[in-house]
Amino acid sequence: MATKQTKKAHSDHQNEILENPEVLASSLGRGEAFLKQNSKVLAGVLAAAIILIGGILFFQINTQNQNENAQKEMFQAVYFYEQDSVELALNGDGVNSGFLTIAEEYPRTDAANLANFYIGSIYLSEKKFQEAIDHLEKFSADDYLVQAKAYSLIGDGYLELGNTDEAISQYKKAAENNENKFLTPKYLSKLAVAYEEAGKIQEAITTYGEIEEKYFDSYEFSAARKHKARLEGLAAK
Repeated sequence: MATKQTKKAHSDHQNEILENPEVLASSLGRGEAFLKQNSKVLAGVLAAAIILIGGILFFQINTQNQNENAQKEMFQAVYFYEQDSVELALNGDGVNSGFLTIAEEYPRTDAANLANFYIGSIYLSEKKFQEAIDHLEKFSADDYLVQAKAYSLIGDGYLELGNTDEAISQYKKAAENNENKFLTPKYLSKLAVAYEEAGKIQEAITTYGEIEEKYFDSYEFSAARKHKARLEGLAAK
């Protein structure tokens, strides 16, 4: 009963405001007074919101423009890379930028992301293993084939540095990244080698066995069978 009375009183109050000009004027007057008293605060909030929105829009537009410029500069660098002119690919030719400049001057762009992949692969071929790892770890891709390749290259770098635990971790990522009959056997072979390097013979045997069982039509199949038999012989001693 009390609830009904409360609702009725609230309804009567609303009707009074709408029907009585003096009450309505009083209510509006209180609203105006509130705005006047808090005008500086409200203006500050509004200004902050405008600045925030403007900043977000500027960042998005600027990033888009940077990415378009960087993509244009990437064309020549990729050409040099494909021609095995890795020094020009890295540092440019004095007219066109190289991957290093693109990665530094256009951060947060797709072009810089891809440039890090190229830089990492070049450094790996030059036996600059830590530098290769540093750049490859900055790279990420939605394309599972390319991303798996990046994990594998990082694993190569760690294996060369003698860090077998990290090499194993990276090869696992590569092998588990959307398994397929074309590349997964290759990454499993690398994983088995890393296990053997780490002295984890049984894990290496199991990994070679996975290639033998799942990827019998792969290029790696014959080598996997041979190494699995070799390691089983060692384990039996």
